[in-house]
Amino acid sequence: MIPSSVSTVPDSPTPPEWRPRASIENLRRRAELLRRTREFFAARDVLEVETPLIGAATVTDPHLHPLRTELEIGGQRRAGYLQTSPEFAMKRLLAAGSGSIFQLCKAFRDRESGSRHNPEFTLLEWYRVGWDHHRLMDEVDELLGALLASPAAERITYRDLFQRHLGLDPVVCPLSELEARVGDRLHGGGDRDQLLAFLFTHDLEPRLDGRRPTFVYHYPESQCALARLGRDPDGQTIAERFEVYLGGVELANGFHELCDPVEQRRRFEREAAERLAVGHSPAIVGLSPAIVGRSPAVIDQKLLAALEAGLPDCAGVALGFDRLVLLALGLDRIEEV
Repeated sequence: MIPSSVSTVPDSPTPPEWRPRASIENLRRRAELLRRTREFFAARDVLEVETPLIGAATVTDPHLHPLRTELEIGGQRRAGYLQTSPEFAMKRLLAAGSGSIFQLCKAFRDRESGSRHNPEFTLLEWYRVGWDHHRLMDEVDELLGALLASPAAERITYRDLFQRHLGLDPVVCPLSELEARVGDRLHGGGDRDQLLAFLFTHDLEPRLDGRRPTFVYHYPESQCALARLGRDPDGQTIAERFEVYLGGVELANGFHELCDPVEQRRRFEREAAERLAVGHSPAIVGLSPAIVGRSPAVIDQKLLAALEAGLPDCAGVALGFDRLVLLALGLDRIEEV
């Protein structure tokens, strides 16, 4: 006989927390910022587009980790990738004659979480035909002023920023000087770009003006990503790209876009080789990855074909919209918005 003081019903599990972390009021204010963003581009006759979130190819950038999925197509299981940004598809539209375009969409990156990172996030990405990165910086500044009421931005080259705050020239200083500045703070050391990146994030970002946007532009050639190359007044080769910071937050990354298909293929293959050096990923059913590494890497042949057909001279930028909302609402954590 079971004593009357003992329950025969098992303890009920604690119900999961189902409420959204973002308040309804925050979501209303986010919706208002989305509306005003669309109005900003509509007033400038920039076409809003939507491109696929799943693709057969993915980025080769060794610092990005795409999310993989599988699709059944024609009775076969094939790999697909949730896009880390809409860039490649939007460039195909540009090559097809779309003119200037923008997009507000979800993007996905594995191994990214924290107060300002989430594996699923919202990007605002746009491209201006016939513009260079300087003119695009003007428009980014205008957008931030319209949405955040921020004052006019400061602009400083990557090289001048290092010289102003650290007293070293990142272009010509010896590797030994960078190693001495980093000391034992970077476990295992690193190559030149890794040391520069460490100094930038740990010693320079905290010194940027938190009250107004700062555009850091003209990065070293080795950090060109998808930007075209140019020359600074001293004749040094630079990448025609910029990053935007405000309130201690990295907001956007922009480029005077590379249009050369031969150079683009070379960069893709170089990045893919870097992934290979890190280690292989499992084989992918139905696809033949060019080179795989930390995560599957399949070179986007359609993008290369679009470049061969002719990408117009243009500048483009990707802005983290969730971070912009954080700044607009004066909040600290991305889940709040």
